[in-house]
Amino acid sequence: MQRRDTGISRSRFLKMMGAAGVAGSTLSVLSCQPNTSATGGGGSGGGPEEKELAFYNWSDYVAKSTIPGFEEETGIKVTQDFFASNEDLLGKLQAGATGYDVIVPSDYMVAIMIKSDVIQKIDKSKIPNTKNVGSNYMGLSYDPNNEYSLPYQWGTTGILYNKKEVGELDGTWDAMWDPQFEGEMAMLADSRETIGAALYKLGYSVNSKDQDQLAEAEAELKKQQPLLRGYFASTEVRPLVLNGDILLGHVYSGDAFLALSENENLDYVIPQPQATRWTDNMCIPNGASHPDNAHKFINYILGADVGAKLSNYTYYNTPNEAALPKIAGALKDLPGYILSPDVFQRLEVIKDLGATTRDYERIFTEVKSA
Repeated sequence: MQRRDTGISRSRFLKMMGAAGVAGSTLSVLSCQPNTSATGGGGSGGGPEEKELAFYNWSDYVAKSTIPGFEEETGIKVTQDFFASNEDLLGKLQAGATGYDVIVPSDYMVAIMIKSDVIQKIDKSKIPNTKNVGSNYMGLSYDPNNEYSLPYQWGTTGILYNKKEVGELDGTWDAMWDPQFEGEMAMLADSRETIGAALYKLGYSVNSKDQDQLAEAEAELKKQQPLLRGYFASTEVRPLVLNGDILLGHVYSGDAFLALSENENLDYVIPQPQATRWTDNMCIPNGASHPDNAHKFINYILGADVGAKLSNYTYYNTPNEAALPKIAGALKDLPGYILSPDVFQRLEVIKDLGATTRDYERIFTEVKSA
């Protein structure tokens, strides 16, 4: 996601932290913890690991039952900390933060982290539930052999809109450039997703490195910018549309589905000709203090029941085929949750573009200040 992109934002998160009685789910300053062996255990020279695990995740991205269930099953106490963006996560690891055992970067960031040597290979022999992962979510470009990552949740990026006020959209990205909705639209504060929307509108790939195509996309975004309420996190766009403050919002699918479940006047469209699908992944940092516990936790998340409860809470899609029959029917019935093969095939995965990433950041900075 690119997922999941803000600090603590959903009202349910407070309920999760309080009413769930999650042991060890308080915020922690894990970067102050001493580094221990990435292959040994608990700082004891390779002896048995302490019954602890540090989970560094997006906020409100774990079911109420997930952590208590793992603690009860294994006796391992989990401490959670939260990051606001993939870039914040990477920056903290590159700055030398240690002590985190499992992290949840998005697809393109996995590739960057592999190149940056901040995550370690996982031992899939210790994760038998890997068998539950669907083939569509394994072997992707950012980690072709899944040596460093296994999928956590996935989703799409599209348009959440008020169909009662707007009517049915034509299914393209053009609606987000329509002058009749001036001041009633918002785009994601995400350079790859928002520039990607302009590239899609023009018929190009979200992973374009062509400077002429990027210049065209920049021009499109500068036309759009005066029409927008602004650029926001997906979790900020959702309540704006839900409460009627704006009519159309560029969002991640989980936020769209949450909104649809609360307001029957809303709809979600995955625009043509193309749109983004993303996957958030579980990885083990090089500085993990409890790598064996990390493998146990990843295996636990990939269990059928646990995976279903996770998606039933987050409203995002599960990569876990064994969990699919257990996904709530009301969630499956929401438009855009279950994708037909033709829709799935026109979705693109955002890739690491190397040095061209700087061009995307420059363009987005200039567009926002135009």
